Amino acid sequence: MRDQPTWRIPVGILLLVVGLTVYALVIARYVPELIEGWPTLVQTLVYLLLGIVWLLPLRRFLIWMETGRKG
Repeated sequence: MRDQPTWRIPVGILLLVVGLTVYALVIARYVPELIEGWPTLVQTLVYLLLGIVWLLPLRRFLIWMETGRKG
């Protein structure tokens, strides 16, 4: 555990919130137009995949927030 607070945690949380907001807005704006004619099951799978994809860079980001090193 660290003894001193670090600026990376509040900045990281703000960046995470802003990044996820931008990601969600881009998905909500552009994806429906691209997949509107697709079968409902395929649309569901696309949204499930897009809902999970944002987690991929999260590990490295959290390591940076905690340690200051790239994961």
